[in-house]
Amino acid sequence: MSHDALPSHVPAAPKPFRAVLTPYRSLSRTGFLILMSGIGLVSFVAGMVFLMIGAWPVLGFFGLDVALIWLAFKLNYRSGRQYETIEIADGLMTLTHVDPSGRVRTTQLTATWVDVRLKRTPDGRTALALASHGHEHPFGRFLTDDERREFTTILRDALLQARGGPRI
Repeated sequence: MSHDALPSHVPAAPKPFRAVLTPYRSLSRTGFLILMSGIGLVSFVAGMVFLMIGAWPVLGFFGLDVALIWLAFKLNYRSGRQYETIEIADGLMTLTHVDPSGRVRTTQLTATWVDVRLKRTPDGRTALALASHGHEHPFGRFLTDDERREFTTILRDALLQARGGPRI
């Protein structure tokens, strides 16, 4: 019997965990073009009707409405470029937030000391944060309340595995 062999009961290193959180956008780019074309067409036709009956200033307001709707969608799509990643590997948890302009903020925490906090307000809203050594690091603000509750469970399980706890 060789003394160089490792015992068969040595636990394997926990698998790395990585999650990417992105805001939900229900309207695709193609859908946006179709919607804006429809709104533009309806506004143009309605504006022409008002122009024909002599209420020509209304045509400008219809154009303004289309421009404001377009701007609102563009700002919404811009905010959709943000995302967050959470990685757990080698005893560290890394939270990275990328804002819509591309600016990156990274926070590294020791996985052993991280607590995932799901705060609930009286009106039923929720907020997620990672807490460690007296500091809270909020994340997932663009998630729905149900998504936050679901992700809390997933992240707590991943932390438990990273700490060498039982796998559920």
